[in-house]
Amino acid sequence: MTTVPLMPVDPRGTVLGDEVYNAIGEAILDGRLAPGEHLRDQELARWLGVSRTPVREALQRLERTGLVEVSPNRFTRVTQPDPGLVEETHEFVVLLLGNIVRLAVARCSDETLTAVLDDIDAVIEASRTDDRMGLIDGSARLFATLTHAAGNRAFMRVMREAELAIRRNLSGWHPFIECPVRRTEGYEAFRAAVAIRDGDGAERALRGQHGLLS
Repeated sequence: MTTVPLMPVDPRGTVLGDEVYNAIGEAILDGRLAPGEHLRDQELARWLGVSRTPVREALQRLERTGLVEVSPNRFTRVTQPDPGLVEETHEFVVLLLGNIVRLAVARCSDETLTAVLDDIDAVIEASRTDDRMGLIDGSARLFATLTHAAGNRAFMRVMREAELAIRRNLSGWHPFIECPVRRTEGYEAFRAAVAIRDGDGAERALRGQHGLLS
């Protein structure tokens, strides 16, 4: 078990189970809980300042998302990252986002559309300067904004459960279009379609940007 304890959770304004889930998940993502590390619910509960029940529930959720593996009566431990999941997760995210952006541009208010465009502008700037981490972080913010703008609770629930796994699986992601100039042109085409609420054009631009046009 890691010698660096987790900080106690502060569930003000949140559901305790979600707070515990996020705390353990973030510790897996940033390496405080390393791949292969055994997880003991009693120790995690003590560090987080909670009972064992929300910790057990969080570990079950993390098992379903692939961050934790459980062998009954033997061990509960952090899974090893699977490089093969990078492409599969990338494909899942792009296809899902294509559907989400269609709903978002049709339903969102003008104020929300402005926020979406601001997020796209941040992605465009990261692409222009060939900032890989900026692209990843900016795309994650854009994904979250679009998901809420779509106003579909099913999409929101799926993303709430999948977010940690997506972030971990895409940690080794690299842009499909390597040339910053061509890549930036693609993002600008995506922005132009979103700005006029052209769902078909936005989805087409998004898929082309990621090599998923059929």
